[in-house]
Amino acid sequence: MKRSLVQGIIAAGTAFAADQATKAAVVANATALSSGIPVFPGFNLIYLRNDGVSFGLLGGAPWWSLVVLALAVCVWLALMMARTTCRVEALAYGAIIGGALGNVLDRIRHRAVTDFLDVYIGSTHWPVFNMADVFVFAGVCLLLVAPWLDAKLQTRS
Repeated sequence: MKRSLVQGIIAAGTAFAADQATKAAVVANATALSSGIPVFPGFNLIYLRNDGVSFGLLGGAPWWSLVVLALAVCVWLALMMARTTCRVEALAYGAIIGGALGNVLDRIRHRAVTDFLDVYIGSTHWPVFNMADVFVFAGVCLLLVAPWLDAKLQTRS
């Protein structure tokens, strides 16, 4: 098995595990987090369930349709991860897959995604998100810089 594929699989497993562990902690403390707990200015922990996707889009759509869509994207990303020889790309694909699968499991178990990270400036709040979203976002950002990072890594080897 290619080293890049192994790294991608490890990244997916790590992202999935971190997402599920944080969501379990939030659900276990749902009562305390339901009204929000300030952590520091600009950041709260709060317990919410989102039946949509990013920014609440597609809220009210059948939960299974979002599961099917996410799984189809995960299959496509897994194929891309298996084909790449770039370790940075494999890591990025793995992070996205792991995050997406974390949200898929939430949709299957709860018919919605558990969100708990609330970032704000003044009275303007970013939509509440979770660690799966962080891994998906980080993976996409990593894909954008992968050619540059891979070139840097190749010159060091």
